[in-house]
Amino acid sequence: MHELTREQARGIAVRAQLLAEPRPTDVLEVVAHLTLLQLDPTKVVVPSAHLVLWSRIGSGYERTDLEDALTAGELVEIGGMATPLPHVPLHRAVMAGWPGAGDRPWHAEVAGWVEDNDECRREILETLRQEGPLTAPDLPDAIVRPWTSSGWTHDKSVLKLLDIMAARGEVLVVGREGQHRLWDLAERVFPDDPVPPMEEATAELRRLRLHSLGIDRGAKLADVGEPARIEGVRGTWRVDPSYVGAGACTRTVLLSPLDRLVLDRARMAALFDFDYQLEQYKPVERRRFGYWALPVLHGHDLVGKVDCTAEPGEGVLRVDAVHEDPVGGPDGPPWTEEVRAAVHAEIDALATWLGVEALLMPGVRR
Repeated sequence: MHELTREQARGIAVRAQLLAEPRPTDVLEVVAHLTLLQLDPTKVVVPSAHLVLWSRIGSGYERTDLEDALTAGELVEIGGMATPLPHVPLHRAVMAGWPGAGDRPWHAEVAGWVEDNDECRREILETLRQEGPLTAPDLPDAIVRPWTSSGWTHDKSVLKLLDIMAARGEVLVVGREGQHRLWDLAERVFPDDPVPPMEEATAELRRLRLHSLGIDRGAKLADVGEPARIEGVRGTWRVDPSYVGAGACTRTVLLSPLDRLVLDRARMAALFDFDYQLEQYKPVERRRFGYWALPVLHGHDLVGKVDCTAEPGEGVLRVDAVHEDPVGGPDGPPWTEEVRAAVHAEIDALATWLGVEALLMPGVRR
């Protein structure tokens, strides 16, 4: 059992996410280590995947690096995530077991819906075989039982069927045409590498996940890493021992709201005692931090949020607010001039990388 202070646990989490020195230099290296890179299209500053890579690599990262890796098939899009090619057989093992282990009611319901629309599924596969890659509007719509839900997929039956076919390993996204995803047969892209047994694959995915996070908790991680307790934090955690005792974290970083360091909000709150929500879907009057506020990492602490928007046409990165949180948690000290200077240096670095200038709005303290 590892006995860790909260500061030590934070350092492990930060270092595992490649947010400490030395910086990585290669896109494939970063994605392979992170295991997954969310390809979210929101462009308030820059699409999240590019911000995640810039946060690690720095000014040497060019957006074409990711695009080239996807085009060349060195990264494969699975479930909206850029996935390293060597990891694909692990995911194919999971796909082969669709809809998953257990006896959950929704498994039978979704499987039944797919079976009812099997003729449409077969027509899609044949059309892609003859004409692919194609967007959803260009594919046959022979749905006989429409998809119903309370969410955005309601009555978007072909899109829902394509997502399920992707989860089964039959099709996958190979690019974009405007706002539409381009679909093709998975067999044209997936490597011919052997697919491991499901149990072996899921165990390896859990190991990779913990190595990318450094420290986490949950029953599904019971067979990976080593047990740990964190001072002042409830529960037993699992830690990758390779990070225990590693050096201090000294970088100041602006993070994507979808960065894996903060994406699991419960884990973020437990480890970092940090108050943050993505307010993209909140009414304007209820937002505290901003539509797409970027969490600020300083050393091993999350210390604030930067509410900013890139406006390439105006040549600026407009900074509407810099929210300064106490360092280390609610009871910590306020920002020093050193912290403030480091954060603004990072804002300037982001603007330079975007090819614009930082424009601080009235009330933003430098």
